[in-house]
Amino acid sequence: MLRTWLRISPLPALLLALMTSTPSSVAQDAGTVNWPTYHSNAQLTGFNPRETLVNARNVRFLQMKWAGVMDDLVDYSSPAIVNGVVYIGSTDGSLYAFDATGCGSDLCMPLWKGSGKAGGSIVSSPAVSQGMVFVGSTTKELLVFDAAGCGSAICSPVWTGTVGGGILQASPVVVNGVVYVGAYDGKLYAFDAAGCGSATCSPLWTGATRSHITSSPAVANGVVYIGSNDKNLYAFAAAGCGSSTCSPLWAGATKGPIYASAAVAGGLVFVGSFDKSLYAFNADGCGSASCKPVWQGPTDGFILSSPAVAKGTVYVGSDNLLEVFAAAGCGQATCSPLWQGIATGGQASIVSGPAVANGVVYYGQNNGQVLAFNAKGCGKKLCSPLFTGLTVAEPIVSSSPVMVNGTLYVGSGNQLDTGHMGRLYVWGQ
Repeated sequence: MLRTWLRISPLPALLLALMTSTPSSVAQDAGTVNWPTYHSNAQLTGFNPRETLVNARNVRFLQMKWAGVMDDLVDYSSPAIVNGVVYIGSTDGSLYAFDATGCGSDLCMPLWKGSGKAGGSIVSSPAVSQGMVFVGSTTKELLVFDAAGCGSAICSPVWTGTVGGGILQASPVVVNGVVYVGAYDGKLYAFDAAGCGSATCSPLWTGATRSHITSSPAVANGVVYIGSNDKNLYAFAAAGCGSSTCSPLWAGATKGPIYASAAVAGGLVFVGSFDKSLYAFNADGCGSASCKPVWQGPTDGFILSSPAVAKGTVYVGSDNLLEVFAAAGCGQATCSPLWQGIATGGQASIVSGPAVANGVVYYGQNNGQVLAFNAKGCGKKLCSPLFTGLTVAEPIVSSSPVMVNGTLYVGSGNQLDTGHMGRLYVWGQ
């Protein structure tokens, strides 16, 4: 399992739950918005175009509203929010479901939790579709639960999908009745989302790469895009190939392993590599089995973060900086970032994928901070955050934040609560 890489400067001795201030009045949202899968949608853009409550002017007024309690740390698993319920995984091997509005107290217990085989860990992010929740486990299973629970505090999976390696940071995505997920054995798996009529199901088909997969699949226009530790981005036909094992349509080479997920927008596929570069490939390929990028953006550090794309701009974490590029490139093969965002105080690696909503970009950093920047930058090359939310005695914020309905959700922990270290942190107006 790829462990979270840290480089943390000393933090203040006292970590407050949040920097508080007097909230401003804002208009009400037009309707409830869901965030059903990792990075919001099948293309993994990390963009919520329907947020209206929180913007660059009032984001600084966010306050800690409540925290959901789990038995162990949340590492990488990111919230999915559907029909008023938040789903998130924990390293204790369980999927947790919380009321998205809280419980009227500072600390909330889950509505229910679901577990697979004993001894596993969930660092995958859940996907919700057609009343079911799909999430990967290190026990070499795709776990599938009823989104409504089972009428008990602890639920068993409705069915499980068998894979050949543990499912780590890779998160499932559901498109047209098919669940796609990558595993550490280097394969992309495609399952029937309706199951197989049995408690344990085999995949419809698999697609092989040459190394481990920790990347989540992105799906657009009938193509599945997934990165591999073998330094390639792969494109597979979403419908399969009529056989149990499928070859890629094409592959795009990078110079380093791809640990994080790709995002598809505007006819391009964006993916970061451990070689300190963001790559943009033509989503249609190049007419050859091996394709070169349309453009490449060098960054200051290694990329373990999945990019977000919104309104012609790409946001990605690189070492301890938020790197921001024009999605269309710069007319050259190599492009520089438009601007960079940096945290205040102690610095650490960014493995959290950014989320963009209503002119604000959010991400977590492994210094116990959840940060918000003006999505347009600050008119300078280096920008400071508009908002900093702090976790309690836990530096790991590898979970990718979600902003919906004026509320910010992210997974982390609280090392002071030795019996229940996991936390879902929730900020609002």
